[in-house]
Amino acid sequence: MAELRHSSSLITRSSSLRTGDDDSSRDRDRPIWWVPFLGGDDLRASPQKSKVSIFLILILAVVASFISVYGLVSHLNAPYLCKKDGIVLNCPHVKESASRWENPLPATTSWKPCAERRIGGGVSDVLPENETNGYVFIHAEGGLNQQRIAICNAVAVAKIMNATLILPVLKQDQIWKDQTKFEDIFDVDHFIDYLKDDVRIVKDIPDWFTDKTELFSSIRRTVKNIPKYAAAQFYIDNVLPRIKEKKIMALKPFVDRLGYDNVPQEINRLRCRVNYHALKFLPEIEQMADSIASRMRNRTGTPNPYMALHLRFEKGMVGLSFCDFVGTREEKARMAEYRQKEWPRRFKNGSHLWQLALQKRKEGRCPLEPGEVAVILRAMGYPKETQIYVASGQVYGGQNRMAPLRNMFPNLVTKEDLAGKEELASFRKHVTSLAALDFLVCLKSDVFVMTHGGNFAKLIIGARRYMGHRQKSIKPDKGLMSKSFGDAYMGWATFVEDVVVTHQTRTGLPEGTFPNYDLWENPLTPCMCKA
Repeated sequence: MAELRHSSSLITRSSSLRTGDDDSSRDRDRPIWWVPFLGGDDLRASPQKSKVSIFLILILAVVASFISVYGLVSHLNAPYLCKKDGIVLNCPHVKESASRWENPLPATTSWKPCAERRIGGGVSDVLPENETNGYVFIHAEGGLNQQRIAICNAVAVAKIMNATLILPVLKQDQIWKDQTKFEDIFDVDHFIDYLKDDVRIVKDIPDWFTDKTELFSSIRRTVKNIPKYAAAQFYIDNVLPRIKEKKIMALKPFVDRLGYDNVPQEINRLRCRVNYHALKFLPEIEQMADSIASRMRNRTGTPNPYMALHLRFEKGMVGLSFCDFVGTREEKARMAEYRQKEWPRRFKNGSHLWQLALQKRKEGRCPLEPGEVAVILRAMGYPKETQIYVASGQVYGGQNRMAPLRNMFPNLVTKEDLAGKEELASFRKHVTSLAALDFLVCLKSDVFVMTHGGNFAKLIIGARRYMGHRQKSIKPDKGLMSKSFGDAYMGWATFVEDVVVTHQTRTGLPEGTFPNYDLWENPLTPCMCKA
Protein backbone atom coordinates (compact mmCIF):
# COMPACT_ATOMS: atom_id res chain seq x y z
CA MET A 1 0.00 0.00 0.00
CA ALA A 2 1.35 3.39 -0.94
CA GLU A 3 2.53 5.66 1.84
CA LEU A 4 -0.63 7.34 3.10
CA ARG A 5 0.81 10.80 3.63
CA HIS A 6 0.56 14.12 1.83
CA SER A 7 1.23 17.79 2.51
CA SER A 8 -0.29 20.49 0.32
CA SER A 9 0.64 24.14 0.06
CA LEU A 10 -0.69 27.20 -1.69
CA ILE A 11 1.63 29.29 -3.84
CA THR A 12 0.89 33.02 -3.93
CA ARG A 13 2.19 35.19 -6.64
CA SER A 14 2.93 38.92 -6.38
CA SER A 15 3.70 41.46 -9.03
CA SER A 16 4.56 45.11 -8.88
CA LEU A 17 2.26 47.61 -10.60
CA ARG A 18 3.85 50.67 -12.09
CA THR A 19 2.18 54.07 -12.53
CA GLY A 20 3.03 57.21 -14.41
CA ASP A 21 3.16 59.39 -11.26
CA ASP A 22 6.47 61.23 -10.93
CA ASP A 23 6.16 61.77 -7.19
CA SER A 24 8.19 58.75 -6.05
CA SER A 25 8.20 59.81 -2.40
CA ARG A 26 4.41 59.91 -2.37
CA ASP A 27 4.34 56.38 -3.93
CA ARG A 28 6.57 55.08 -1.16
CA ASP A 29 4.24 56.45 1.51
CA ARG A 30 1.13 54.76 0.10
CA PRO A 31 -0.14 51.47 1.60
CA ILE A 32 0.83 48.20 -0.16
CA TRP A 33 -2.75 47.58 -1.21
CA TRP A 34 -3.01 50.99 -2.95
CA VAL A 35 -3.93 50.40 -6.59
CA PRO A 36 -3.58 53.36 -9.00
CA PHE A 37 -6.11 52.07 -11.51
CA LEU A 38 -8.81 52.43 -8.84
CA GLY A 39 -8.33 56.19 -8.85
CA GLY A 40 -5.44 56.94 -6.47
CA ASP A 41 -5.66 60.37 -4.81
CA ASP A 42 -8.68 61.23 -6.89
CA LEU A 43 -10.84 59.03 -4.61
CA ARG A 44 -11.53 62.06 -2.42
CA ALA A 45 -12.61 64.09 -5.40
CA SER A 46 -15.27 61.66 -6.64
CA PRO A 47 -17.70 59.98 -4.20
CA GLN A 48 -19.00 57.79 -7.05
CA LYS A 49 -15.50 56.48 -7.84
CA SER A 50 -14.95 55.95 -4.13
CA LYS A 51 -17.99 53.65 -3.86
CA VAL A 52 -16.94 51.65 -6.91
CA SER A 53 -13.41 51.27 -5.58
CA ILE A 54 -14.57 50.10 -2.16
CA PHE A 55 -16.91 47.59 -3.83
CA LEU A 56 -14.06 46.19 -5.93
CA ILE A 57 -11.82 45.97 -2.87
CA LEU A 58 -14.52 43.98 -1.04
CA ILE A 59 -14.80 41.59 -3.98
CA LEU A 60 -11.04 41.05 -3.94
CA ALA A 61 -11.18 40.39 -0.19
CA VAL A 62 -13.95 37.79 -0.64
CA VAL A 63 -11.99 36.06 -3.41
CA ALA A 64 -8.86 35.99 -1.24
CA SER A 65 -10.86 34.50 1.64
CA PHE A 66 -12.32 31.87 -0.67
CA ILE A 67 -8.84 30.90 -1.84
CA SER A 68 -7.67 30.57 1.77
CA VAL A 69 -10.64 28.40 2.75
CA TYR A 70 -10.16 26.27 -0.36
CA GLY A 71 -6.53 25.78 0.56
CA LEU A 72 -7.52 24.67 4.07
CA VAL A 73 -10.11 22.22 2.73
CA SER A 74 -7.62 20.92 0.22
CA HIS A 75 -5.19 20.31 3.05
CA LEU A 76 -7.77 18.47 5.15
CA ASN A 77 -8.89 16.46 2.13
CA ALA A 78 -5.33 15.93 1.02
CA PRO A 79 -4.34 13.20 -1.42
CA TYR A 80 -3.21 9.93 0.16
CA LEU A 81 -5.37 8.59 2.86
CA CYS A 82 -3.50 8.47 6.12
CA LYS A 83 -0.24 9.65 7.61
CA LYS A 84 2.35 6.91 7.80
CA ASP A 85 4.92 7.01 10.57
CA GLY A 86 7.23 4.05 10.11
CA ILE A 87 4.97 0.99 10.36
CA VAL A 88 2.16 2.93 12.04
CA LEU A 89 -0.80 4.50 10.25
CA ASN A 90 -2.72 7.51 11.55
CA CYS A 91 -6.01 8.24 9.82
CA PRO A 92 -8.31 11.23 10.38
CA HIS A 93 -11.29 10.80 12.68
CA VAL A 94 -14.57 9.74 11.09
CA LYS A 95 -17.98 10.40 12.59
CA GLU A 96 -19.31 7.16 14.06
CA SER A 97 -22.40 5.87 12.30
CA ALA A 98 -25.35 4.81 14.46
CA SER A 99 -25.99 1.84 12.15
CA ARG A 100 -22.44 0.51 12.12
CA TRP A 101 -23.35 -2.47 14.31
CA GLU A 102 -26.49 -3.75 12.61
CA ASN A 103 -28.52 -3.61 9.42
CA PRO A 104 -31.63 -1.39 9.39
CA LEU A 105 -34.61 -3.23 10.88
CA PRO A 106 -36.98 -2.75 7.88
CA ALA A 107 -34.42 -4.44 5.60
CA THR A 108 -34.22 -7.50 7.85
CA THR A 109 -37.90 -8.43 8.15
CA SER A 110 -38.73 -9.38 4.56
CA TRP A 111 -37.31 -12.91 4.56
CA LYS A 112 -37.28 -15.85 6.95
CA PRO A 113 -35.61 -19.31 6.99
CA CYS A 114 -37.70 -22.12 5.52
CA ALA A 115 -35.39 -25.11 5.05
CA GLU A 116 -36.05 -26.78 8.38
CA ARG A 117 -37.48 -30.30 8.42
CA ARG A 118 -41.18 -30.87 7.99
CA ILE A 119 -42.99 -30.75 11.32
CA GLY A 120 -46.17 -32.82 11.72
CA GLY A 121 -48.12 -34.37 8.90
CA GLY A 122 -45.02 -35.01 6.84
CA VAL A 123 -44.60 -38.45 5.33
CA SER A 124 -41.13 -39.89 4.96
CA ASP A 125 -40.20 -40.53 1.33
CA VAL A 126 -37.19 -42.67 2.23
CA LEU A 127 -37.36 -46.10 0.62
CA PRO A 128 -37.35 -49.16 2.91
CA GLU A 129 -33.89 -50.53 3.53
CA ASN A 130 -34.48 -53.57 1.33
CA GLU A 131 -35.51 -51.31 -1.56
CA THR A 132 -32.59 -48.89 -1.50
CA ASN A 133 -30.75 -48.43 -4.78
CA GLY A 134 -27.43 -48.98 -3.05
CA TYR A 135 -24.90 -47.32 -0.76
CA VAL A 136 -22.89 -44.14 -1.39
CA PHE A 137 -19.57 -43.50 0.32
CA ILE A 138 -17.45 -40.33 0.11
CA HIS A 139 -14.25 -38.87 1.50
CA ALA A 140 -14.82 -35.28 2.67
CA GLU A 141 -11.42 -33.73 1.91
CA GLY A 142 -9.75 -30.46 2.84
CA GLY A 143 -10.34 -28.22 5.83
CA LEU A 144 -13.38 -28.11 8.09
CA ASN A 145 -15.51 -25.89 5.88
CA GLN A 146 -14.72 -27.70 2.65
CA GLN A 147 -15.66 -30.89 4.44
CA ARG A 148 -18.93 -29.33 5.57
CA ILE A 149 -19.89 -28.50 1.99
CA ALA A 150 -18.95 -32.02 0.86
CA ILE A 151 -21.19 -33.55 3.54
CA CYS A 152 -24.13 -31.39 2.44
CA ASN A 153 -23.56 -32.40 -1.17
CA ALA A 154 -23.27 -36.08 -0.23
CA VAL A 155 -26.71 -36.02 1.41
CA ALA A 156 -28.15 -34.31 -1.67
CA VAL A 157 -26.57 -36.82 -4.08
CA ALA A 158 -27.87 -39.76 -2.02
CA LYS A 159 -31.34 -38.20 -2.18
CA ILE A 160 -31.12 -37.71 -5.97
CA MET A 161 -30.34 -41.42 -6.45
CA ASN A 162 -32.58 -42.78 -3.66
CA ALA A 163 -29.46 -44.36 -2.15
CA THR A 164 -28.31 -44.87 1.42
CA LEU A 165 -25.45 -42.65 2.61
CA ILE A 166 -22.64 -44.15 4.66
CA LEU A 167 -21.43 -41.60 7.22
CA PRO A 168 -18.71 -39.60 5.38
CA VAL A 169 -15.07 -39.99 6.35
CA LEU A 170 -13.22 -36.73 7.04
CA LYS A 171 -9.95 -36.88 5.18
CA GLN A 172 -7.48 -34.03 5.67
CA ASP A 173 -5.11 -33.13 2.88
CA GLN A 174 -1.36 -32.55 3.17
CA ILE A 175 -1.84 -29.00 4.48
CA TRP A 176 -4.11 -29.85 7.42
CA LYS A 177 -2.50 -33.16 8.45
CA ASP A 178 -5.24 -34.00 10.92
CA GLN A 179 -7.06 -37.28 11.48
CA THR A 180 -10.38 -36.03 12.79
CA LYS A 181 -13.35 -38.36 12.55
CA PHE A 182 -16.91 -37.23 11.90
CA GLU A 183 -17.88 -38.03 15.48
CA ASP A 184 -14.94 -35.97 16.83
CA ILE A 185 -16.48 -32.76 15.55
CA PHE A 186 -20.19 -33.24 14.73
CA ASP A 187 -23.15 -34.64 16.65
CA VAL A 188 -23.73 -37.87 14.71
CA ASP A 189 -27.02 -38.88 16.32
CA HIS A 190 -28.59 -35.46 15.68
CA PHE A 191 -27.34 -35.53 12.08
CA ILE A 192 -28.92 -38.92 11.33
CA ASP A 193 -32.15 -38.27 13.22
CA TYR A 194 -32.79 -34.82 11.72
CA LEU A 195 -32.54 -36.15 8.18
CA LYS A 196 -34.35 -39.46 8.72
CA ASP A 197 -37.33 -38.41 6.56
CA ASP A 198 -35.08 -37.28 3.71
CA VAL A 199 -32.20 -39.75 3.40
CA ARG A 200 -31.24 -42.98 5.15
CA ILE A 201 -27.83 -42.55 6.75
CA VAL A 202 -25.88 -45.38 8.38
CA LYS A 203 -22.85 -45.04 10.63
CA ASP A 204 -20.74 -47.71 8.98
CA ILE A 205 -20.34 -49.94 5.95
CA PRO A 206 -22.86 -52.83 6.06
CA ASP A 207 -21.61 -56.05 7.68
CA TRP A 208 -22.35 -58.10 4.58
CA PHE A 209 -19.68 -56.15 2.71
CA THR A 210 -16.61 -57.93 4.05
CA ASP A 211 -13.70 -56.35 2.16
CA LYS A 212 -13.89 -52.77 3.43
CA THR A 213 -10.41 -51.91 2.23
CA GLU A 214 -11.63 -52.46 -1.32
CA LEU A 215 -13.94 -49.49 -0.93
CA PHE A 216 -10.98 -47.24 -0.24
CA SER A 217 -8.62 -48.55 -2.88
CA SER A 218 -10.32 -50.54 -5.62
CA ILE A 219 -10.98 -48.69 -8.86
CA ARG A 220 -13.88 -51.06 -9.48
CA ARG A 221 -15.65 -49.53 -6.48
CA THR A 222 -14.90 -45.89 -7.29
CA VAL A 223 -16.66 -43.38 -9.56
CA LYS A 224 -13.97 -40.90 -10.63
CA ASN A 225 -15.36 -39.19 -13.71
CA ILE A 226 -17.81 -36.80 -12.02
CA PRO A 227 -17.32 -33.27 -13.41
CA LYS A 228 -17.33 -30.20 -11.21
CA TYR A 229 -20.78 -28.72 -10.55
CA ALA A 230 -22.47 -31.70 -12.18
CA ALA A 231 -26.21 -31.64 -12.78
CA ALA A 232 -28.61 -33.93 -10.91
CA GLN A 233 -29.31 -35.72 -14.18
CA PHE A 234 -25.63 -36.67 -14.51
CA TYR A 235 -25.87 -38.73 -11.32
CA ILE A 236 -29.07 -40.41 -12.50
CA ASP A 237 -27.63 -41.28 -15.91
CA ASN A 238 -24.03 -42.14 -15.03
CA VAL A 239 -23.61 -42.94 -11.33
CA LEU A 240 -26.88 -44.62 -10.36
CA PRO A 241 -26.49 -47.58 -12.80
CA ARG A 242 -23.09 -48.44 -11.28
CA ILE A 243 -24.47 -48.22 -7.73
CA LYS A 244 -27.31 -50.55 -8.65
CA GLU A 245 -24.81 -52.97 -10.13
CA LYS A 246 -22.16 -52.91 -7.38
CA LYS A 247 -24.47 -52.06 -4.42
CA ILE A 248 -21.74 -49.95 -2.78
CA MET A 249 -19.72 -47.27 -4.59
CA ALA A 250 -17.29 -44.58 -3.47
CA LEU A 251 -17.39 -41.15 -5.15
CA LYS A 252 -13.91 -39.72 -5.44
CA PRO A 253 -12.93 -36.92 -5.64
CA PHE A 254 -16.00 -35.19 -4.27
CA VAL A 255 -15.08 -31.50 -3.99
CA ASP A 256 -17.67 -29.27 -5.73
CA ARG A 257 -19.20 -32.20 -7.59
CA LEU A 258 -22.80 -30.92 -7.52
CA GLY A 259 -24.10 -27.76 -9.19
CA TYR A 260 -26.60 -25.20 -7.91
CA ASP A 261 -28.90 -24.01 -10.67
CA ASN A 262 -28.92 -27.39 -12.47
CA VAL A 263 -30.54 -29.34 -9.63
CA PRO A 264 -34.16 -29.23 -8.35
CA GLN A 265 -34.94 -26.52 -5.83
CA GLU A 266 -35.98 -29.13 -3.28
CA ILE A 267 -32.47 -30.62 -3.46
CA ASN A 268 -30.93 -27.20 -2.79
CA ARG A 269 -33.36 -26.76 0.10
CA LEU A 270 -32.19 -30.12 1.45
CA ARG A 271 -28.57 -28.92 1.31
CA CYS A 272 -29.56 -25.92 3.41
CA ARG A 273 -31.37 -28.23 5.81
CA VAL A 274 -28.17 -30.19 6.28
CA ASN A 275 -25.97 -27.11 6.61
CA TYR A 276 -28.09 -24.98 8.93
CA HIS A 277 -30.02 -27.58 10.92
CA ALA A 278 -28.60 -31.11 10.75
CA LEU A 279 -24.85 -30.43 11.06
CA LYS A 280 -24.31 -29.41 14.67
CA PHE A 281 -20.97 -29.32 16.43
CA LEU A 282 -20.48 -31.37 19.57
CA PRO A 283 -21.94 -29.79 22.75
CA GLU A 284 -18.48 -29.16 24.25
CA ILE A 285 -17.45 -27.18 21.16
CA GLU A 286 -20.68 -25.16 21.25
CA GLN A 287 -20.23 -24.42 24.98
CA MET A 288 -16.60 -23.29 24.61
CA ALA A 289 -17.56 -21.01 21.71
CA ASP A 290 -20.40 -19.52 23.77
CA SER A 291 -17.95 -18.84 26.59
CA ILE A 292 -15.44 -17.11 24.28
CA ALA A 293 -18.19 -15.00 22.68
CA SER A 294 -19.46 -14.01 26.13
CA ARG A 295 -15.97 -12.89 27.15
CA MET A 296 -15.74 -10.82 23.96
CA ARG A 297 -18.99 -9.05 24.87
CA ASN A 298 -17.75 -8.13 28.35
CA ARG A 299 -14.18 -7.03 27.76
CA THR A 300 -14.91 -3.41 28.70
CA GLY A 301 -16.57 -4.24 32.02
CA THR A 302 -20.00 -3.51 30.58
CA PRO A 303 -21.81 -5.27 27.70
CA ASN A 304 -20.20 -4.28 24.41
CA PRO A 305 -20.65 -5.38 20.78
CA TYR A 306 -17.75 -7.02 19.00
CA MET A 307 -16.50 -7.46 15.47
CA ALA A 308 -15.09 -10.71 14.07
CA LEU A 309 -12.38 -10.32 11.45
CA HIS A 310 -11.40 -13.23 9.22
CA LEU A 311 -7.90 -12.16 8.28
CA ARG A 312 -6.56 -14.27 5.41
CA PHE A 313 -2.94 -13.27 5.10
CA GLU A 314 -1.04 -16.45 5.89
CA LYS A 315 2.12 -17.29 3.95
CA GLY A 316 0.36 -20.00 1.96
CA MET A 317 -2.49 -17.66 0.99
CA VAL A 318 -0.10 -14.85 0.02
CA GLY A 319 1.97 -17.26 -2.06
CA LEU A 320 -0.97 -18.94 -3.75
CA SER A 321 -2.55 -15.58 -4.65
CA PHE A 322 0.47 -14.63 -6.84
CA CYS A 323 -0.26 -11.01 -5.93
CA ASP A 324 2.39 -8.41 -5.16
CA PHE A 325 2.57 -6.89 -1.67
CA VAL A 326 4.59 -4.23 0.09
CA GLY A 327 7.91 -5.60 1.35
CA THR A 328 11.68 -5.43 1.11
CA ARG A 329 13.62 -6.88 -1.79
CA GLU A 330 14.73 -9.74 0.43
CA GLU A 331 11.12 -10.56 1.34
CA LYS A 332 10.04 -10.51 -2.29
CA ALA A 333 12.97 -12.74 -3.28
CA ARG A 334 12.09 -15.28 -0.57
CA MET A 335 8.43 -15.27 -1.62
CA ALA A 336 9.47 -15.86 -5.25
CA GLU A 337 11.55 -18.87 -4.15
CA TYR A 338 8.64 -20.18 -2.11
CA ARG A 339 6.23 -19.87 -5.03
CA GLN A 340 8.65 -21.51 -7.43
CA LYS A 341 9.02 -24.46 -5.04
CA GLU A 342 5.30 -24.89 -4.24
CA TRP A 343 3.72 -24.04 -7.61
CA PRO A 344 6.42 -24.55 -10.28
CA ARG A 345 3.95 -24.87 -13.18
CA ARG A 346 2.32 -21.54 -12.39
CA PHE A 347 5.60 -19.82 -11.59
CA LYS A 348 7.47 -20.91 -14.75
CA ASN A 349 10.34 -18.42 -15.01
CA GLY A 350 8.50 -15.65 -13.15
CA SER A 351 8.66 -13.14 -16.00
CA HIS A 352 4.88 -12.97 -16.45
CA LEU A 353 3.98 -12.61 -12.77
CA TRP A 354 4.18 -8.81 -12.45
CA GLN A 355 1.47 -8.20 -15.05
CA LEU A 356 -0.58 -11.03 -13.56
CA ALA A 357 -0.30 -9.47 -10.09
CA LEU A 358 -1.46 -6.06 -11.36
CA GLN A 359 -4.41 -7.58 -13.17
CA LYS A 360 -5.50 -9.63 -10.16
CA ARG A 361 -5.34 -6.59 -7.89
CA LYS A 362 -7.47 -4.54 -10.28
CA GLU A 363 -10.02 -7.35 -10.36
CA GLY A 364 -10.16 -7.55 -6.56
CA ARG A 365 -8.64 -11.04 -6.37
CA CYS A 366 -5.85 -10.25 -3.90
CA PRO A 367 -6.09 -10.66 -0.11
CA LEU A 368 -6.36 -7.39 1.80
CA GLU A 369 -3.31 -6.53 3.88
CA PRO A 370 -3.85 -5.79 7.60
CA GLY A 371 -3.04 -2.11 7.04
CA GLU A 372 -5.60 -1.88 4.23
CA VAL A 373 -8.21 -3.49 6.47
CA ALA A 374 -7.48 -0.90 9.16
CA VAL A 375 -8.00 2.03 6.78
CA ILE A 376 -11.28 0.58 5.44
CA LEU A 377 -12.69 -0.02 8.93
CA ARG A 378 -11.75 3.49 10.05
CA ALA A 379 -13.44 4.93 6.95
CA MET A 380 -16.59 2.98 7.86
CA GLY A 381 -16.69 4.80 11.19
CA TYR A 382 -15.42 2.14 13.59
CA PRO A 383 -13.51 3.84 16.44
CA LYS A 384 -10.23 2.90 18.06
CA GLU A 385 -12.09 1.28 20.97
CA THR A 386 -13.77 -1.36 18.77
CA GLN A 387 -13.42 -4.88 20.19
CA ILE A 388 -12.21 -7.18 17.40
CA TYR A 389 -11.94 -10.97 17.45
CA VAL A 390 -9.38 -12.15 14.89
CA ALA A 391 -9.77 -15.54 13.22
CA SER A 392 -6.54 -16.14 11.38
CA GLY A 393 -3.56 -18.37 10.93
CA GLN A 394 0.01 -17.12 11.30
CA VAL A 395 0.04 -13.74 9.53
CA TYR A 396 2.73 -13.44 6.88
CA GLY A 397 5.21 -10.79 8.00
CA GLY A 398 4.44 -11.24 11.69
CA GLN A 399 4.05 -8.31 14.08
CA ASN A 400 5.45 -5.76 11.63
CA ARG A 401 2.71 -6.63 9.13
CA MET A 402 0.06 -6.46 11.86
CA ALA A 403 1.33 -3.19 13.38
CA PRO A 404 -0.82 -0.76 11.32
CA LEU A 405 -4.00 -2.69 12.18
CA ARG A 406 -3.09 -3.18 15.84
CA ASN A 407 -2.10 0.48 16.26
CA MET A 408 -5.38 1.73 14.84
CA PHE A 409 -7.46 -0.92 16.63
CA PRO A 410 -5.52 -2.02 19.74
CA ASN A 411 -8.31 -4.26 21.06
CA LEU A 412 -7.45 -7.19 18.78
CA VAL A 413 -7.75 -10.61 20.41
CA THR A 414 -7.79 -14.28 19.45
CA LYS A 415 -9.23 -17.35 21.15
CA GLU A 416 -5.82 -17.91 22.74
CA ASP A 417 -6.11 -14.49 24.44
CA LEU A 418 -9.59 -15.23 25.76
CA ALA A 419 -9.23 -18.86 26.88
CA GLY A 420 -6.48 -20.45 28.95
CA LYS A 421 -4.18 -23.22 27.74
CA GLU A 422 -5.98 -25.76 29.90
CA GLU A 423 -9.35 -24.77 28.45
CA LEU A 424 -8.11 -25.22 24.89
CA ALA A 425 -6.01 -28.32 25.54
CA SER A 426 -8.74 -30.80 24.64
CA PHE A 427 -9.46 -28.94 21.40
CA ARG A 428 -5.84 -28.96 20.26
CA LYS A 429 -6.05 -32.68 19.57
CA HIS A 430 -7.80 -31.85 16.31
CA VAL A 431 -7.14 -28.85 14.07
CA THR A 432 -10.78 -28.89 12.99
CA SER A 433 -11.95 -28.39 16.59
CA LEU A 434 -10.00 -25.14 16.81
CA ALA A 435 -11.37 -24.09 13.43
CA ALA A 436 -14.89 -24.87 14.71
CA LEU A 437 -14.37 -22.50 17.67
CA ASP A 438 -13.34 -19.68 15.30
CA PHE A 439 -16.33 -20.46 13.09
CA LEU A 440 -18.85 -20.22 15.92
CA VAL A 441 -17.37 -17.10 17.56
CA CYS A 442 -17.42 -15.35 14.17
CA LEU A 443 -20.98 -16.55 13.57
CA LYS A 444 -22.13 -15.03 16.88
CA SER A 445 -20.42 -11.65 16.35
CA ASP A 446 -22.29 -8.37 15.85
CA VAL A 447 -20.28 -7.58 12.72
CA PHE A 448 -18.34 -10.06 10.60
CA VAL A 449 -15.70 -8.80 8.17
CA MET A 450 -14.06 -10.99 5.55
CA THR A 451 -10.83 -9.98 3.81
CA HIS A 452 -10.61 -12.64 1.10
CA GLY A 453 -12.71 -15.42 -0.36
CA GLY A 454 -12.88 -18.98 0.87
CA ASN A 455 -15.30 -21.49 2.33
CA PHE A 456 -15.02 -20.17 5.89
CA ALA A 457 -16.16 -16.65 5.00
CA LYS A 458 -18.93 -17.61 2.59
CA LEU A 459 -20.39 -20.17 5.01
CA ILE A 460 -20.41 -17.55 7.79
CA ILE A 461 -22.06 -14.93 5.57
CA GLY A 462 -24.60 -17.45 4.27
CA ALA A 463 -25.52 -18.65 7.76
CA ARG A 464 -25.94 -15.09 9.06
CA ARG A 465 -28.15 -14.28 6.08
CA TYR A 466 -30.24 -17.37 6.68
CA MET A 467 -30.60 -16.94 10.44
CA GLY A 468 -31.88 -13.38 10.37
CA HIS A 469 -29.40 -11.04 8.62
CA ARG A 470 -29.86 -8.27 11.23
CA GLN A 471 -26.19 -8.61 12.05
CA LYS A 472 -23.83 -7.09 9.51
CA SER A 473 -21.57 -9.26 7.36
CA ILE A 474 -19.23 -6.98 5.45
CA LYS A 475 -17.66 -8.13 2.21
CA PRO A 476 -15.22 -5.41 1.06
CA ASP A 477 -15.19 -4.47 -2.61
CA LYS A 478 -11.51 -5.22 -3.09
CA GLY A 479 -11.47 -4.08 -6.70
CA LEU A 480 -12.73 -0.61 -5.85
CA MET A 481 -10.54 -0.44 -2.75
CA SER A 482 -7.49 -1.29 -4.85
CA LYS A 483 -8.33 1.53 -7.23
CA SER A 484 -8.79 3.97 -4.33
CA PHE A 485 -5.57 2.96 -2.57
CA GLY A 486 -3.68 3.47 -5.82
CA ASP A 487 -5.17 6.92 -6.53
CA ALA A 488 -2.56 9.50 -5.45
CA TYR A 489 -5.09 12.32 -5.79
CA MET A 490 -8.01 10.85 -3.85
CA GLY A 491 -8.58 12.70 -0.59
CA TRP A 492 -9.64 11.19 2.71
CA ALA A 493 -13.17 12.65 2.61
CA THR A 494 -13.72 11.30 -0.90
CA PHE A 495 -12.35 7.92 0.12
CA VAL A 496 -14.66 7.76 3.14
CA GLU A 497 -17.67 8.61 0.97
CA ASP A 498 -16.73 5.92 -1.56
CA VAL A 499 -16.30 3.30 1.17
CA VAL A 500 -19.61 4.11 2.87
CA VAL A 501 -21.67 4.30 -0.33
CA THR A 502 -20.13 1.21 -1.91
CA HIS A 503 -20.63 -0.98 1.15
CA GLN A 504 -24.22 0.00 1.89
CA THR A 505 -25.22 -2.99 -0.26
CA ARG A 506 -22.46 -5.31 0.96
CA THR A 507 -23.59 -5.90 4.55
CA GLY A 508 -25.06 -9.40 4.35
CA LEU A 509 -28.68 -8.74 3.39
CA PRO A 510 -30.30 -11.44 1.21
CA GLU A 511 -29.66 -10.96 -2.50
CA GLY A 512 -31.45 -12.27 -5.55
CA THR A 513 -29.78 -15.31 -7.06
CA PHE A 514 -28.30 -15.51 -10.53
CA PRO A 515 -26.92 -18.26 -12.80
CA ASN A 516 -24.09 -20.19 -11.14
CA TYR A 517 -24.75 -18.47 -7.83
CA ASP A 518 -23.09 -19.79 -4.67
CA LEU A 519 -25.70 -21.42 -2.46
CA TRP A 520 -23.45 -21.36 0.61
CA GLU A 521 -23.00 -17.59 0.55
CA ASN A 522 -26.48 -16.66 -0.62
CA PRO A 523 -29.22 -19.16 0.30
CA LEU A 524 -32.10 -16.79 -0.53
CA THR A 525 -34.07 -18.38 -3.37
CA PRO A 526 -34.20 -22.07 -2.42
CA CYS A 527 -33.93 -21.78 1.36
CA MET A 528 -35.73 -18.59 2.45
CA CYS A 529 -39.35 -17.48 2.19
CA LYS A 530 -41.12 -14.14 2.21
CA ALA A 531 -41.89 -13.23 5.82
